[in-house]
Amino acid sequence: MPRSLGRGSLAGLVLWLALHPASAQLSGGVLRLFHRDSTASASLHEEASSSAAIPFSAIFNNLIIFDQHEKQNRLDTIRPELADSWEWNADFTRLTFQLHRGVKWHDGKPFTSADVKCTWDMLAGRSPDKLRLNPRKTWYGNLDQVVTDGDYSVSFVMKRSQPAFPMLLASGFSPVYPCHVSAAEMRNHPIGTGPFKLVEYKRNESIKLAKNPDYWKPGRPYLDGIEWTIIPNRATQTLAFVAGQVDMTFPYEESPETIKDIHAQAPTAICETDPTVMGFNLLINRDKPPFDDPDIRRALMLTLDRKSFLDILSEGQGQIGGAMQSPPPGLWGLPPDILQTLPGYGPDVAANRAEARKLMEKHGYGPDKHLSLKVQSRNIALFRDPSVIMIDQLKQIYIDGELEVVETANWYPKISRKDYTIAGNITGNGADDPDAHLFENYACGSDRNYTNYCNPELDKMFEEQSMEPDQEKRKKLVWEIDKRLIVDAARPMIFRYTSGTCWYPRVHGITLMVNSIFNGWRFEDAWLE
Repeated sequence: MPRSLGRGSLAGLVLWLALHPASAQLSGGVLRLFHRDSTASASLHEEASSSAAIPFSAIFNNLIIFDQHEKQNRLDTIRPELADSWEWNADFTRLTFQLHRGVKWHDGKPFTSADVKCTWDMLAGRSPDKLRLNPRKTWYGNLDQVVTDGDYSVSFVMKRSQPAFPMLLASGFSPVYPCHVSAAEMRNHPIGTGPFKLVEYKRNESIKLAKNPDYWKPGRPYLDGIEWTIIPNRATQTLAFVAGQVDMTFPYEESPETIKDIHAQAPTAICETDPTVMGFNLLINRDKPPFDDPDIRRALMLTLDRKSFLDILSEGQGQIGGAMQSPPPGLWGLPPDILQTLPGYGPDVAANRAEARKLMEKHGYGPDKHLSLKVQSRNIALFRDPSVIMIDQLKQIYIDGELEVVETANWYPKISRKDYTIAGNITGNGADDPDAHLFENYACGSDRNYTNYCNPELDKMFEEQSMEPDQEKRKKLVWEIDKRLIVDAARPMIFRYTSGTCWYPRVHGITLMVNSIFNGWRFEDAWLE
């Protein structure tokens, strides 16, 4: 028998609406937020940062979407959006969607199955219209073809079984694009089917969205618009919020220190901290000497004092983990007792560093011969601050680092072309699933594999876990993969932030996700009191 996702039916949507009545919501008003920086474009399929996903997701719709009011993204919290229902065949190789009728793009043209096919043909590299950057191409490496059956039915045909494929489609990075608008146009003037339309994007100044009066979901959105004011400086951001110039901070941007400032100066503000998926990690260019030597890479792993990052940056709050986000917010991360057995995770930092210095000395470095280099960081506080701490810790093993900051528009292109030696980076999950995170960040040849790590044996294990329908068996496979990635220093994860978001009591209808920073920003249920 074909396997159907029961919660992915139209009946599921009707039930959800019954449990979330709209009677209390008020219509009107413009939600004002500050934004931390300028993203290169408004095209979600070409961007890799929450700086793009958070403000521009409201323009689009997905086929399916994570429930916008469930804090944890899971397979069982996926809800219908442009698709009314979906169904697997028996061996999880063909996923068929029945599409919602009567949906129109912002320019009035009808949405059909052809738009779905155009979008994923482009993502798979099979379209004459090419993306300038395609950060998540590896997500769809198992997608053989997209087949339409009339205007309102479409099937994704896989090369092999992939039961968790809907997790990828429900991500905020998986909107449907229109066939009739080029990829180049979508960078500056995106057309969607979503609750809001782009009015204006002035780089380094503001992003303005207006209500879509013809939105296909009756009664949505409640807001007349959303306005983002770009304020790069953290102190200025706080001043703007406490002065009431914005209703809400940029999500997941507040540190424990800035939250204290906000509570002292704006006592009515509501602040929520979450152990988010934002993981600060060390990028090592494995192709540049001396980091092409595994001894040197292991020395870097051993010198890191992960706990000190949390103590300095977030008053001890946060998580230490591996490649996958740690539980309980994360679904797949290694348990603490396993982590403690791996290089650089044990509690004896002094012993770890002594071992690291021996490795460096083996290759000619020491008190009289230091290695000098630039350490790149994206020019926002969440990247810069821990990079400064990392540079200080590298001194313990004869490495003298100099911080070099890079603006957001240039950051991902720079590290994608491997134009760095060592960098402090933040990695987030577009979806908290190994099929998203492992293939994207660690598979041989992936555009987002910034360190050029390549292990064909692990690539086979990536596919093995992807085909496993038993989630407990799959988790054990993922743990083995995670341990190997740590030992190989593939992309050393240092810590995961516990970060905050603040808003005034007049803001309603927004839920912060705990295992993705990308997936809760449709804003169609947000309203102002």
